[in-house]
Amino acid sequence: MECRLHCGACCIAPSISSSFPNHPNGKKAGERCKNLTDDNLCKLFGKPERPAVCHDFKAVEWVCGKDKHQAMQILTELETLTN
Repeated sequence: MECRLHCGACCIAPSISSSFPNHPNGKKAGERCKNLTDDNLCKLFGKPERPAVCHDFKAVEWVCGKDKHQAMQILTELETLTN
């Protein structure tokens, strides 16, 4: 599965514990990443400063669902279950 452009769920729902540009203390779950554009594209995509957890994330249907709303629900639930 290819990443769904303009979705942004994986840039909002999960927490990120590592420091990265615009988030020196990481990012809380549910907080919109400051590197996400208004049209939900990553400003750090393909750049070395992109967090490893973001680089390693691969879009799969069981996580991303059928649309961006379902992706938010699934990723939020996974975040809660793994917290």
